[in-house]
Amino acid sequence: MPTTATFSIEDKKRLVRRLAGERGFAEQYGFRVINNPSQLFQVLYLSVLLARRGDFRRAIDTATALRDGGWDSAARMARSLHEDRVRVLRAAGQRGDIDALADVLGDLAQAIVDGYRGDLRRLRTKAQQDPARERQLLTALPGVDDQVVELFLREVQAVWREVAPVADRRALAAARRLGLGRSANDLAGLAGSGESERLAWLVGALARVDLEKRYAELTP
Repeated sequence: MPTTATFSIEDKKRLVRRLAGERGFAEQYGFRVINNPSQLFQVLYLSVLLARRGDFRRAIDTATALRDGGWDSAARMARSLHEDRVRVLRAAGQRGDIDALADVLGDLAQAIVDGYRGDLRRLRTKAQQDPARERQLLTALPGVDDQVVELFLREVQAVWREVAPVADRRALAAARRLGLGRSANDLAGLAGSGESERLAWLVGALARVDLEKRYAELTP
């Protein structure tokens, strides 16, 4: 069973600075987290793909292929053909029911176009920046469950400050193993009061540590 590292307060501060300096999860893999319609949509479908079973690298490769194929916004994805989405998903190495995944991505994009004119910031406005309502509206979208929401909000808490603190199960597993805490609130305390961007970077980096099994380079 993995052991928990023992760090001094100064060690923890240094580790937090190092991890937060990695600028989170999505940005490390080429997906900028800024508050505009295109980037928010890309982070959402990256989250949908990451929530599926399988190698996380395949999810990143697939999201990159979709974006680079020209489907970088909800409007463009909604206009894409099912067979073209299937082709890109298959070429990116997706497994399982690819037809169903292609349908989910198309339906998700269309729902955002129909309900929010392609702009997830309108969902935030509709929710009046209430985190519980934002979660509710997000899970009403096709293909978006609680796990997808957690992954999405882990990233966008950098710009949707009201949802912080958010830490997914991977980030919390790494935090516990590295002795940085056991909850999102613990990590928020290390990131600093009101530092939702720094918290997002820290939490995303911790998730990467767990996925990439990088514990050895971070523990004494």
